[in-house]
Amino acid sequence: MAAPEHVTAETSREVLLRSLRDHALVIGEVTLSSGRTAQYYVDARRTLLLPEPFRAAGMLVAQEARRLGASAVGGPVMGAVPIACAAIGAVPDGDLKAFFVRKDRKEHGLQRWVEGPEIGADERALVVEDTVTTGGSFVEAIERLHEEGVPLAGALSIVDRLAGGGAAIERALGGGLPYRALFTIDDVYPERPDR
Repeated sequence: MAAPEHVTAETSREVLLRSLRDHALVIGEVTLSSGRTAQYYVDARRTLLLPEPFRAAGMLVAQEARRLGASAVGGPVMGAVPIACAAIGAVPDGDLKAFFVRKDRKEHGLQRWVEGPEIGADERALVVEDTVTTGGSFVEAIERLHEEGVPLAGALSIVDRLAGGGAAIERALGGGLPYRALFTIDDVYPERPDR
């Protein structure tokens, strides 16, 4: 089923940003995956697993996939899973597929690193992640996709904390492929003390 006509990229951005501010932004000291501490945290899954922002993110990510000529969307477990599912749900004609990259190779069955439908040599993948700080898990997923021979179209995050991860992602992508964030921490938490 197609999105209602009044749902545009602009309204989707507004919905997603409002929800990130209302549900994902946590003020208070937290330890990040890098081991560093911060005075705020963006837990994008608290937003992406709600119906309205899930649909909004799906529309925005599917639009970026289409713009870059990607036929598959996915990335590291767990951050990319709701994003990839939202994106394929936003494409009514079914011309987009989802995948995810495991942290560890599955020890049984097909023993795959990349789960989901096969991504053909003539297809390209948009690598996605919910929140980027140092970009560590994003870079690992990109490197794994390179090793598995998956052609890439670029990378997209929902929120970039502007802590150096974007540059690391661009280096990992190589070949001038684009990395972009739908939002930065400046959008989500403009009054943050470390700005």
